[in-house]
Amino acid sequence: MKNKKFKKSSGQNNFTKLSVFQNQKFRFKKKCPLSGKGAPKIDYKNVRLLKKYVSENGKILPSRITSVSLKKQRELSLSIKRARNLALI
Repeated sequence: MKNKKFKKSSGQNNFTKLSVFQNQKFRFKKKCPLSGKGAPKIDYKNVRLLKKYVSENGKILPSRITSVSLKKQRELSLSIKRARNLALI
């Protein structure tokens, strides 16, 4: 058997081909947890649900972290602010 020489692809291995800043078509998009069947209703009295979307410091978490849709994020922030005013949170 002859020794075959393998070409290296310009010094890159499989790990360097993967990038954090990939195109959108490669990223996984989560569905909104507050939309669809069986989703909880957003209400200022539902303190247990609202606490999931508030950080330890009391800030409202952004939708890019929680994967909540834009419409539900507006409702969520409004109900969190109402609950704050009533000292529920």
